[in-house]
Amino acid sequence: INIFELVFVAGLFFLISFNCFAQKPKVINVVTHNRTTIICDPATGSKSYIKPGIFPSIKTPIRKVTMKVTLGSPDSLFTAHWDYLDHIKLRKKGKNGETINYELGRMLTPYGSIYNKGWQWQWKVDVTDFAPFLRDSVEIEYVHSGYEDKTVGWALTIDFEIVLGPPVVVQLGMTPLWNAGYKYGDAKEKIEENLLPIDFVSLSGAEISRIRIQHTGHGMDKPKGCSEFCQRWREIKMDGKVVDHRNMWKDCGDNPLYPQGGTWIYDRAYWCPGDLQVPDVIDVMTEPGKHEVSLAMEPYEATGNVQAVENISAYLFQYSKPTHKVDVAVDQIMVPNNEQQYARLNPSSFNPRFVIRNLGYENLESVTVIYGTEGFPKEKFNWKGNLKFNETAEIVILGAIMSKPGANKYTVKLSRPNGAKDGWRGDDQLTTTFVSPDVLPTNFVIEFLTNNKPKDNTVFLLGEKGDTIYHKLPSELKMNTVYRDTIKLKEGKYELGLIDSAGDGLQFWAEPKNGDGYLRMFDMKGDLIHTFESDCGNGEKLSFTASSNFVGDKTQAKYAFSLYPRLVIDKTELNIVSNKTSQMTVLITVNGVVHEKHEYKAIKNGLLTYSLANLPKGRIVLEVFMDGASKFKGRLNK
Repeated sequence: INIFELVFVAGLFFLISFNCFAQKPKVINVVTHNRTTIICDPATGSKSYIKPGIFPSIKTPIRKVTMKVTLGSPDSLFTAHWDYLDHIKLRKKGKNGETINYELGRMLTPYGSIYNKGWQWQWKVDVTDFAPFLRDSVEIEYVHSGYEDKTVGWALTIDFEIVLGPPVVVQLGMTPLWNAGYKYGDAKEKIEENLLPIDFVSLSGAEISRIRIQHTGHGMDKPKGCSEFCQRWREIKMDGKVVDHRNMWKDCGDNPLYPQGGTWIYDRAYWCPGDLQVPDVIDVMTEPGKHEVSLAMEPYEATGNVQAVENISAYLFQYSKPTHKVDVAVDQIMVPNNEQQYARLNPSSFNPRFVIRNLGYENLESVTVIYGTEGFPKEKFNWKGNLKFNETAEIVILGAIMSKPGANKYTVKLSRPNGAKDGWRGDDQLTTTFVSPDVLPTNFVIEFLTNNKPKDNTVFLLGEKGDTIYHKLPSELKMNTVYRDTIKLKEGKYELGLIDSAGDGLQFWAEPKNGDGYLRMFDMKGDLIHTFESDCGNGEKLSFTASSNFVGDKTQAKYAFSLYPRLVIDKTELNIVSNKTSQMTVLITVNGVVHEKHEYKAIKNGLLTYSLANLPKGRIVLEVFMDGASKFKGRLNK
């Protein structure tokens, strides 16, 4: 009996026992790397960090495996600076003694130079396809690439969240496909000569062939900047028929992790700095017999600096027919949710947003959705659609999100899919935690300074019903102009938003020609109550509750900082606005070494100039401490 047959038997046993004794699914966690300090090896450009993990035995049925990856500032080093491609792999011995080495996921590290001690960020990705191999004793390898010195690094945590339960489908076999870095645009080594079609035979009982693929482009050639900064298509065929065709390009201006200390806003070849890539998953219904799967890239030939590489990791999994005829799950709740991956969407005052997934072999055409915040009446929504197996639907329900001040819990529950009983009830409900939006006054002032590209920007204020109460349209805006508008609202829930259509925010350090802008809110006494991040890529939003009982708390300091220009020759200016007087210290470092220290005993608002002419070249960072706490950290380049 092989590993896949054992999984099938375990799944059947669990299905019988679970249906007899209904219960919440059991969740276990396997942590391999726990704030492991990782650094580069400049000599080789690659360094492995291998840790063991004890996973459930093959007899334990697994419903879902989520890999959570956290990068933080290390305890004894500075936070690393560069955006490198890192691979996360599982390693173990196969049944014939061979070494299994499969890529579970890939991390594109953020530009971390502006992150202090205590900072960390968590990403998540579904790795259930590898569940048959994540059994018993497994080694997890994190391969960190790059050439930074040993003074900088990351604190790495890898946590596998494992939900026990009947598998959605039973894995019958797996075939590695293309797993390498393939030259692209090189006339001497054409990519199609290496990305050859692969044959496979459908195993007995297999109905679904799943292609799981991680794919990122790297290098900077001429004339297109391939493969990091060029758009190109990729096409996958099964038995000569196109099953997937897509443009390999990713919008980086909406990255939840922002700002970063580098060129994070620039769109790239299917990846962004500071992101755990979500793989492409293509399910194809296949008949018994021999099949061929192929991958092709858009034809291209570089003319200079030939160095483009398409880094691909792809596997083909063969699955049985889905376990249940009718089976639906709450896949994720984006709004409301405190998780960092949804930071751009939250906190939110209205319009809950979540995803459902069909896990049954019958198309999902209807389901009842019960949703709401703990402590408030639940509401009901009847969804209708047509989802094939493993397809998802995003549901946005118009209306207010109820909450009490502070922490809250929000639940989405599904029932009666297609008017029938859910095949497995363990994942038909999901609960998130969220923090209620800020409370602000009903009357306040919006202050908006445009930069040199005002036609890129829109400012809007929405009410609970989605009605526009206030806006500044691109056609109304002039460059380098301050707009001050007094807003008077009724009590209720609102959202103030900024859109930047160019994806480079109101200020970006690498584009000083665009100028410097800001969006801030003040109470009627002139005290700062909120500031938007100017280095915000595609924009930013603020949800809030307007209350006539609002009282500003000056014991809670509010700060707004602007540092411009950041790509400098001789000097830069720091602008500060606050709601209280504080003691301020400014440190200017070059490559982590303090070169200047400026102290101010009492400051609330001010414009300060710093000469950088005598500083050596390198990674310059200006950090501002208010009453001893770091409140701003900005990168400068000479």
